[in-house]
Amino acid sequence: MAKQKKATMDGNTAAAHVAYAFAEVAAIYPITPSSTMGELSDAWASEGRKNINGTTVDVIEMQSEAGAAGAVHGSLSAGALTTTFTASQGLMLMLPNMHKIAGELLPTVFYVTARSLAAQSLSIFGDHSDVMSARNTGFALIACNSVQEVMDLGLVAQLATMKTSIPFLVFFDGFRTSHELQKIDVIDYETMAELDDGELIEAFRMRALTPDNPRIKVGQHAPDVYFQGRETSNLHYQKAPGIIAETMKQVAEKIGRSYQLFDYVGHPEAESVIVAMGSGCETIEEAINYLNNERHMKLGLVKVRVYRPFDVEAFRASLPKSVKNIAVLDRTKEPGSIGEPLYLDVVSALKDRSDLHIIGGRYGLSSKEFTPSMVLAIYKHLAAKGFHGFTVGIKDDVTNLSLPIDEIISTLPEGTISCKFWGLGSDGTVGANKNSIKIIGDNTDMYVQGYFQYDSKKSGGTTRSHLRFGKTPIHSQYLVTREDFVACHNQAFIGRFDILGGIKENGVFLLNSNWDSSEAFFKLTCAMQETIINRKVKFYNIDGLKIAEEVGLGGRVNTVMQTAFFLISGVLDREEAIALIKASIKKTYGRKGEEVVQMNLNAVDKVNEALVQIEIPATLPACNMPMKKLVPDGMDDFTNQVIEPIMREMGDQIKVSEMTLDGYVPTGTAKLEKRQVAPAVPHWIAENCIQCNQCSFVCPHAAIRSKLIKEEDLADKPASFNTLKATGAEGYQYKIQVYIDDCQSCRVCVNECPKAALVMKPIEEERSVGEQINYEYFDALPNDVMANFKEGTVKGSQFKQPLLEFSGACAGCGETPYIKLLTQLFGDRMIIANATGCSSIWGGTFPTTPYCKNKDGKGPAWANSLFEDNAEYGYGMRLAVRSHRKLLKLALQHLMEKNIDSALKEAIGARLEAWDAVDAPAKENAAKIKAMLPKAMETACEGCAKLMRRAIELQDYLIEKSIWAIGGDGWAYDIGYGGLDHVMASNHNMNVFVLDTEVYSNTGGQASKSTPMGSIARFAESGKSTSKKDLGMMMMSYGYVYVASIAMGANKNQAIQAIQEAEAYPGPAIILAYAPCINHGIDMSMSQKHEKLAVDAGYWLLYRYNPLNKLQGKNPFTLDSKEPTVNVQEFLNAEKRYSGLKNIFPDRATELNEVAGVFFKERYEAYKKLT
Repeated sequence: MAKQKKATMDGNTAAAHVAYAFAEVAAIYPITPSSTMGELSDAWASEGRKNINGTTVDVIEMQSEAGAAGAVHGSLSAGALTTTFTASQGLMLMLPNMHKIAGELLPTVFYVTARSLAAQSLSIFGDHSDVMSARNTGFALIACNSVQEVMDLGLVAQLATMKTSIPFLVFFDGFRTSHELQKIDVIDYETMAELDDGELIEAFRMRALTPDNPRIKVGQHAPDVYFQGRETSNLHYQKAPGIIAETMKQVAEKIGRSYQLFDYVGHPEAESVIVAMGSGCETIEEAINYLNNERHMKLGLVKVRVYRPFDVEAFRASLPKSVKNIAVLDRTKEPGSIGEPLYLDVVSALKDRSDLHIIGGRYGLSSKEFTPSMVLAIYKHLAAKGFHGFTVGIKDDVTNLSLPIDEIISTLPEGTISCKFWGLGSDGTVGANKNSIKIIGDNTDMYVQGYFQYDSKKSGGTTRSHLRFGKTPIHSQYLVTREDFVACHNQAFIGRFDILGGIKENGVFLLNSNWDSSEAFFKLTCAMQETIINRKVKFYNIDGLKIAEEVGLGGRVNTVMQTAFFLISGVLDREEAIALIKASIKKTYGRKGEEVVQMNLNAVDKVNEALVQIEIPATLPACNMPMKKLVPDGMDDFTNQVIEPIMREMGDQIKVSEMTLDGYVPTGTAKLEKRQVAPAVPHWIAENCIQCNQCSFVCPHAAIRSKLIKEEDLADKPASFNTLKATGAEGYQYKIQVYIDDCQSCRVCVNECPKAALVMKPIEEERSVGEQINYEYFDALPNDVMANFKEGTVKGSQFKQPLLEFSGACAGCGETPYIKLLTQLFGDRMIIANATGCSSIWGGTFPTTPYCKNKDGKGPAWANSLFEDNAEYGYGMRLAVRSHRKLLKLALQHLMEKNIDSALKEAIGARLEAWDAVDAPAKENAAKIKAMLPKAMETACEGCAKLMRRAIELQDYLIEKSIWAIGGDGWAYDIGYGGLDHVMASNHNMNVFVLDTEVYSNTGGQASKSTPMGSIARFAESGKSTSKKDLGMMMMSYGYVYVASIAMGANKNQAIQAIQEAEAYPGPAIILAYAPCINHGIDMSMSQKHEKLAVDAGYWLLYRYNPLNKLQGKNPFTLDSKEPTVNVQEFLNAEKRYSGLKNIFPDRATELNEVAGVFFKERYEAYKKLT
């Protein structure tokens, strides 16, 4: 038996380890949660890691999953061992090629992190919806239930695909297995090489397309032979199960872990058996071990290892002879079917067993919790001969299919230590806990498990890390609910979430707060205090943020809190723990430079002195923090029953009847969140202010705003509500207001202010001087008060209400200020098609949405279809609006011929004369018509009534809509480029806004064709070797497309001018907007200043191409960038994605930077020649 070393890793790493060993080529495209497999493969190749053949793998990033599948197909056809990694919608795009690959009997292994498909909404979390959609492709499907099984069965698949010539799809549950950390036995490449059969590879290569032995892959079969052709591979599929089973035995002899096509576990005389596949099997096995041993029940489980080809005889043989009742669990839903896929297969396999009671049920969709208590509920239902089509884990009060959970059981092995850490996205909590679990796993004899929960905010969201470790294997594929240790890394969570509800007797609670030891206990809620006293909980407090700021880490408290955990948890000896943490820091941050490493080491050294154990009173004190009121009284059912539970991280309790039917949600609900996560917020120094509104203009979250206020409206203002006499607006007061509870503490506004009129102050200090009362009063004052300012100017635009507010974007985000500005200019008539990506997550995550309405109830209508089709989706909206307006105009024209009310006829006439006008008079006229139509309908003659009804039906289209397709560079430059190009070429009135972060921001910073030369990115670990695609130049080549390139931080006037010109242009228009991103490795508080540096260095160009200028005999092209005044190297050095290359590949960094410097100079000169 081969010797195996143990290591702590996640499922993606285990899969990549095996895939890399056998592959010669990997064609990939990033999609959560599978991206890590491709990223690791690329990183290993760049480091020179060898596969079992002694070469590095050629890792190629394609423009889409469809492109990746096509490249895989071509590579296989040419005889190279090829793989890919994908999930969800990505797998859907691969399906056409998968049918071809299987039809041509090309051996390969696809690794899939099984994930939900977008239906009523997108979800990035795990279930089997995607894999079940691939079950008719001809691929063999192997299910892995744990990280260890990913490695073991991945190896089985790699060997079996060569033996059978059938392509394989190895799948494991997205996030639950792909991202869970476990200590496993690692199969080394020497062992894999010993198992590999070189003769099979030779036979495969002999089938390759080559002109030295030319063959033709047939392109088309007619009806007379196609059917026969489909049947030719039958024997391959009939023999495959036996070959796979034999391969499992062969692997078992080497690694000591055995698998079968169907593995049975449980009581040998079980009467009730569950059939399932995926990570849920681990939970079921843990539950039945407990129930069989402790309650003497007779329960069993069949784990489906090989789902396709489905071996009926092997399945039947796996069942105990005593079985009477079978529940088949599917982690997917097929609306309208008589049962889900696995259930239908089982029923078919047992069709002649009339003695069996077989039912099917659904569980765990989109990583929904699946616990031992739910397993018990299923067995109870099964024993009672319960109904088919049940669900478990939710409360279905609509069709009443859900099973009640009437008993809570704990099945964790004795001695298992459970920990939970509450963190804020981007504070480093998750990264620290991944390091912690690896330190424990790799340096002790304990088994470990780490699983990480994220909400859908970007870097400012809530994270929960669930860690377990103990002396026995951990099969618990569910969240920690009973904790030995709880850490809260942000004091804003106190009173908002139930932090200590599950902590055990004598547990430990660690809090990061700026409260001193004398007040910390009294700042907790009454329920928390009572829990600490009654359960004898040890309570520690540390000001981690203070330490992080002192050593230069900003808001990243991860190293501080990780050190504190090891100091008080007792998991490792203190000195040993400190040494291991420091070694981990050097390994983790080495690429980021010695300065970053040293800052983290300094943080470790400061923790012991700062960590304080809080003295606990014997009885409950009178002083405590009340539970935070998250929603006002009198709110609607959706807010009370859906929004508030989710805001408290209790969304699992929501019933089916409380959900929206079709995915639609109300707008303007992000304002309810008041997350209060900013430790410090801007303070307005009115006497320094020059009323330029730049702070409001650049704020990523609309948390700082300006208003003009009539003096009479301030009669009842709070005493602390200070204003200035408005400059250039007689009779008005001017006010800058910070919404302190919605601020993300990014400091962008402070850095942008030209007169130091903003400084950062602690949030509680600002609250104590009345700023919460002030923003509530400010919010109620009239919006859109313009006096004599024009909304099309930088200053004037900021007196318009932002109809995008308090989004879940990262602090300092470079994207949101642009879209916020769009809503201020056009929001009351805007329809947005948003490509999947960062902007769809911060802009459209259930249930609270940042898009909102004005006082008239108007605001942006927003929707997301997919990633790849956004331009077409928006184009469809344009076609629909055009159709509506055409029908409405026809009805109004006919009404003008009728004897209708003279005032109405006059208003309609005015509207028809200025049909495309969208200014204030046009809107007033439209409102007048809408007001008069109902009364006119009451007295309409029979001939007019139909026309009136049509006019009322389509009255919202009296004003033209502003249609925008919005998305990132991954969409516009790569996966959606074909559609984008077609829509722009259509020459219809369609607006496109590209938020160009130069990477796939939402999936972790992978390279796109927008990524410039020399930049480090995922799939470009050694620096991108090719130049950025010039999308603007390509679009200008049509001659009739409006094109602009903008950078708000460099030239606000140019940005707002370009946006207005694009929207006014009566044809296709595209705006490319430079958007700094956290993935660039910059200080995001300087994101706007960084945009200016990019333009000053010639890195990003400002220009406008307006075809309307040609009609006036002018040059359509305007270069708004001046000659570069800064060496581009200064800009590149300011970003870790460029400067970091020097630490890894210094010679390559020098070479690429030199080439890049020449490129940027030549590009500027080329554009200059267009003027």
